[in-house]
Amino acid sequence: MTDSMEDRIRTRAHQLWELAGRPEGRDDEFWREAERELSGDPTINADEASDKFTE
Repeated sequence: MTDSMEDRIRTRAHQLWELAGRPEGRDDEFWREAERELSGDPTINADEASDKFTE
């Protein structure tokens, strides 16, 4: 993984964590979701993915 991709994943994971209310102990979950969103898969809608953390 390139440094720039890791930075993008870190930034997105942080956004997801904040949207979810900054819960403790779920960092791996947010990291994996950010990786999934940024993987380039056209079937993934980042807005819909974010909703699962705010509901």
